[in-house]
Amino acid sequence: MLKLIERLPNESKAFTDELLLPFDERKRGRLKAVTVNGQDAGIFIDRGEVMRDGTLLQAETGEVIRITAANEAVTTARCGDPLTFARACYHLGNRHVPLQIDDNWLRYQIDHVLDEMVRLLGLELDHEQAPFEPENGAYAKGHSHHHSHDHGHGHENHEHHH
Repeated sequence: MLKLIERLPNESKAFTDELLLPFDERKRGRLKAVTVNGQDAGIFIDRGEVMRDGTLLQAETGEVIRITAANEAVTTARCGDPLTFARACYHLGNRHVPLQIDDNWLRYQIDHVLDEMVRLLGLELDHEQAPFEPENGAYAKGHSHHHSHDHGHGHENHEHHH
């Protein structure tokens, strides 16, 4: 079994095989799977950061395996009206739903309650098999917009004297 233990920078090197994984499996740090070429593989990496489509993992023995977002059952909702689209994103985000957002469409894992809400908001829905790559979340590790808290805007404890 290939023991995948290290995450590599995506531009690092060529890969020898692929693992097709749906989103729920790409969130895990420990996982057993079978590669596209039929090799048994185990993933043993730190939890916390989702393995995105294109993530490269290196085995103890040096092989490099590419993680590919597998097709899975999703709802893709479309809308031509920016305000209606923004409202749908807001209501889904308010429910902490993993959400993939693109130009005039959004995608989430199929959920009939959410489908009904989104339909009532005015979006057109398609159930399909497609790769699911949701947003990282504003505070996720590895997010492209870094924000540090060392700019002195007063997180310290202040005693108020009256």
